[in-house]
Amino acid sequence: MLLLKIPTFTLVLIILTAIVVALTIVFYFLGKRAEKKRAEQDEQVKAMAQTVSMLVIDKKRMKITEAGLPEAIVNSMPWYAKGSKMPIVKAKVGPKVMTFICDYEIFDQVPVKKEVKATVSGLYITGVKGLHGKNTTDQTTQKKGLRAWFQKQAKKLNQA
Repeated sequence: MLLLKIPTFTLVLIILTAIVVALTIVFYFLGKRAEKKRAEQDEQVKAMAQTVSMLVIDKKRMKITEAGLPEAIVNSMPWYAKGSKMPIVKAKVGPKVMTFICDYEIFDQVPVKKEVKATVSGLYITGVKGLHGKNTTDQTTQKKGLRAWFQKQAKKLNQA
């Protein structure tokens, strides 16, 4: 019987390469599945969208458990999302003060202490337009740094 003598270093590199290739393939298929699920959810959100006039009282990023959302919403969230901070908007819609979850992309555009027309799907704000006066965002609260620059570059690439 012929025994191959492979150096230990080479054997370790072969095993690590096989693991990296396997993980890449797994993450590729998980990403495709998540992308399909996201597209289905976006269609459902668009189908249920309503335009509502609201007075934005406050907005901040906070944990979903501390936001004051209904217990059914908190219980339906996955365990890993309960600890992460989400964009929360408190607004007065008619006579009621309600708590909404805002879309990450438009959270910086939501003006505080102003009346806006918002596109709402359940408790999820997907779009905002100013109702009275200019719709200005506070330039001092804009993200600055490397992560914000990468996000801006990625957005430019997606639009092109």
